[in-house]
Parts: sequence; C-alpha cells; structure tokens
Amino acid sequence: MGTYAAPVLYAVLLWWFSTGLILLLDHAPRRTHPWSMAAATLLLAGALVAIRASAADTSATGAYTAFTAALAVWGWQEMSYYMGFLSGPRPAACAPGVRGFDRFLAALATSLWHEFAIVIGGVAILALVWGSPNRFALWTYGTLVVMNLSARLNLFLGVRNLHAEFLPDHLGYLACYLSRKPMNLLFPVSVSLGTIAAALLGRAALGPDLLEHELIGFTVLATLTALATLEHWFLMLPLPSAELWRWSLPARASTETARPPDHV
Repeated sequence: MGTYAAPVLYAVLLWWFSTGLILLLDHAPRRTHPWSMAAATLLLAGALVAIRASAADTSATGAYTAFTAALAVWGWQEMSYYMGFLSGPRPAACAPGVRGFDRFLAALATSLWHEFAIVIGGVAILALVWGSPNRFALWTYGTLVVMNLSARLNLFLGVRNLHAEFLPDHLGYLACYLSRKPMNLLFPVSVSLGTIAAALLGRAALGPDLLEHELIGFTVLATLTALATLEHWFLMLPLPSAELWRWSLPARASTETARPPDHV
C-alpha cells in the first residue's frame, strides 16, 4: 500500500493548501486583486502548456503534472469569480420576495460569465489532451466542475452550514441566494454518487497491469473525489470544518454577519 500513500498525501495537501491560498488572496484588500489575477493568469498559461506536455507522458511525473495543472486552471476560474473579474450580467442581491425558479435565474445571473469560462476551460483542456494517452488533466478538471456545481446547488437548495465566512466582503450579496435548511432532496444524491465515484476510482487504482500514470492518476482522482464528497458533508455535519482554513481567513467578530434568511 506504500505505492498509494504518496499520491493520496499529495492530493490531500494540494487540495488543502490551494484552497487556503485562494481564500487568502480573495480576502486580501481589493487593491491587490489585479496583481493576484495577473499572477494567476501567468500560472494559467503555464498550466495549459503543462497539460499539453503531460498528455503524452505516461510516467508518474506525467500524472502528477496533469493533476496539478488542472487544479491550477480551476484555481484561475475560482479566483476570477470570487475577485469579481468574471461574474455575470447581474451581480447583485436578489429582490425581496423572489422565490422558486425566479430566484434560481437571479442566482444564475450573478455568475453566468463564470459558467461560460468554466466550459471554455474544459473545452481547452479537451483539445489539449485529445487523442493522447494521459487524459487525467481532463478528468481532474471535470471532477472539480461537477462536484463544485453539486455543492453550489446544495447551498442554493438549503444546508445546515453555509460557511458564509468564506465569502469575501464584496460578494456579500450572494448570501441571499444561500438557504439554511436541515436537509434538501439533492444532498443524499450528491453524497451517494460522490461516494460511488470515489470507490470506483479507487477500485480502478487497484487494478492489475496499470501503467504508471494510470496508478497515480486514478489514486489522486479517487482522493480528490473523496475530498469533494467530504466537503459536501461539511455542509451538513456539525463540524468546525472552517478551522481547516482559518489561517487564510480574516478575523471577524462573527461569522453570522452574512447569515442569509431561511428559505422555504
């Protein structure tokens, strides 16, 4: 099992540190955001080059490179949204009394350009790995897209823990699109499918006659999927999960200042 320890540990540490770094930069003073975004864009360019180079690499290095580069592309997507560079046609709070599908459309209007950018990023990675043996950059990016979408839909439908302290002050208007509920119908589906996907990827990583990049790739993907599923549970379980990234969050008098209303 020692063969699997290194990729599992790598995925966990990269997930934890990259999340914290993005939170730290997002919460930094607004005057720093153009500089952070410029650096992230340079990193994005390097990540796309690395994805192309790793697509033909079937070594362990190729798998690690593909995984890391895909996370860098996703990091750019997250920063561009949470720093306010790519949001939507109407980045504003929902009107009082808006409910149901109208509220969903209003929420979508706050992030539509961001959604388009996510699709463009996926198409770019698909083009870079097309016809190549190492497609783990594409699978990693796809996993992040699907699990992030699931988490956001669950926050919209209602969860116990909103983690509003993760929102930068300039995105406080998003709080009205979050709902505090003990449960929603999507959550059991999300965690069940996430658990099944992690188990299937883990089983693939244990398969016989795997190439080196496949063993590493399936292992980091299984770990990432398990972590994303764990993040879903953080939305419901009474755990101080925000403490994992407390080092990257500004001190606040109370995390309840951005508490949204309960929606029914």
